[in-house]
Amino acid sequence: MTQEVAEPNPALTGPQAAATRETLEDYTLRFAPRSYRKWGPGVVSISALGGIAYLADFAIGANIGIANGTGNALWGILFFAVVIVLTGYPLAYYAARYNIDLDLITRGSGFGYYGSVLTNVIFASFTFIFFALEGSIMAQGLKLGLNIPLWLGYLVSSVLVIPLVIYGMNTLAKLQVWTTPLWLVMMVLPFLYLLITHPDAVGDFLSYSGGLDAQGGQGVSFAGTMLAAGVCLSLIAQIAEQIDYLRFMPPKTAENSRRWWTAVIAAGPGWVFFGAIKQVVGLFLAVYLILNFADQAGVANQPVEQFLAIYEDFMPHWLALTLAVILVVISQIKINVTNAYSGSLAWTNSFTRVTKTYPGRLVFLVFNVAIAIVLMEANMFSFLNNLLNFYANCGIAWIATVASDIAINKFLLKLSPKQPEFRRGMLYSVNPVGFGSVIIAGGLSIMTYFHVFGDAIQPYSPIVALVLAVVLPPIFAYSTKGKYYLRRTDDGIDLPMLDDDGNPSDVKLMCCVTGIEFERPDMIASAKPGPNGEKQYISSLALSCDKTGEHVLPEQKTETALTQ
Repeated sequence: MTQEVAEPNPALTGPQAAATRETLEDYTLRFAPRSYRKWGPGVVSISALGGIAYLADFAIGANIGIANGTGNALWGILFFAVVIVLTGYPLAYYAARYNIDLDLITRGSGFGYYGSVLTNVIFASFTFIFFALEGSIMAQGLKLGLNIPLWLGYLVSSVLVIPLVIYGMNTLAKLQVWTTPLWLVMMVLPFLYLLITHPDAVGDFLSYSGGLDAQGGQGVSFAGTMLAAGVCLSLIAQIAEQIDYLRFMPPKTAENSRRWWTAVIAAGPGWVFFGAIKQVVGLFLAVYLILNFADQAGVANQPVEQFLAIYEDFMPHWLALTLAVILVVISQIKINVTNAYSGSLAWTNSFTRVTKTYPGRLVFLVFNVAIAIVLMEANMFSFLNNLLNFYANCGIAWIATVASDIAINKFLLKLSPKQPEFRRGMLYSVNPVGFGSVIIAGGLSIMTYFHVFGDAIQPYSPIVALVLAVVLPPIFAYSTKGKYYLRRTDDGIDLPMLDDDGNPSDVKLMCCVTGIEFERPDMIASAKPGPNGEKQYISSLALSCDKTGEHVLPEQKTETALTQ
């Protein structure tokens, strides 16, 4: 599926040239053009869902169940799933419909051109936290199966991913599609075998009340449910990784409408159904180990130990150990290529926008992996619940704010322009609607988590973040009358942005800086006329690297953005 692309002007030098050459492979920093998006809805969906092969869900389910009991864990997982579906749907639709990643969506959904740098840092944090978590699980497997020391396993599991991520979407799509069937067989069949041969394990699981012994000690409570949900909701930013694939969806037409919607829903918010099931299974396996293998209770939250116990029930130890390690390695590589890829995009986006310099995605790929290695060496697995509970407050504030702006401000109240905007010059630097909402929602929920408002409300910090992030954007948008969404309403190009089906246009225009033709949605008129005074056009990427600002169109005085 490799696409042929035009080469930049060979005489061109500077950050625009470097950025253009590298990002033509996978459209790292901008709109994904129709000429590149040749995958069908099914391939995009499978590629996106391939990334959720991670085993962190098993560890998360085990941890929240051991800490809070099965009842609280199950209710917490249900709450988590509902929130993910409600917040993930509008984001997934915008990404697939307009072929832009979540950073570009965030810019025009209440944050502004520079304001979304804050959310990029939140997302980048998500990628290296979960990269470290998945790498830790893989290192546990390598230690168990090959006696590789944990410190070396952390290094191996991290460095192994880098070559797979360098080549972007082409490589990732092939990896996810070809490994998914094997992963499903190795994970699903052994679990079904356990259910059939040990039916009493279901009753033990449902009655388990927490702790590393058979007695446990707590019942179902709202506080316990919210503590469990808080850990699960640290995964809310996973939708951003799903979107990194969904932006490559083909145009939606009357002919492919059903397949298009199925793919978007399944690979967008639909990932949570698979995630929730894995969390429940992870807790089920942990309870099975705790109640049936006393010597394994201390490692019952480690996925490699969970699957080793199942495999050993019907095959020799050496074969069970081999298969358990293979499963762990496949699962962790599948998700960590996505973590590393998405993290490198987030850091690169932020750095390029702020400094007007493009250092290359590889730099931030290595940077993201390096942070993850530090977390692994610090034994993050030992304080996993606390770390994820803390991060959840930041992730919820961001995702819920963007979802609220799309669903309420754009469609219900019509205070925000429906068509997403991400280009420099078209947006204000900072929009208080989203930026202010995230600061307040995230800040107050983090204070709640750290007991600033008392012990009684501490378990409910995720609800504080969620409620404020949903309510504040409409309040800010109404109070500002939507005037901080668009710096301009005219991009200087007399061609429609969308085609007759409502998809981004594939008409091409020449970029005056790079000498390459780009599709209409990625272009904007330049403030600098050509040699003969003619109008010139510039791509969003070249414009983001324009240090002089000579190409940036002046602010257009408008009364309000409400008419957009």
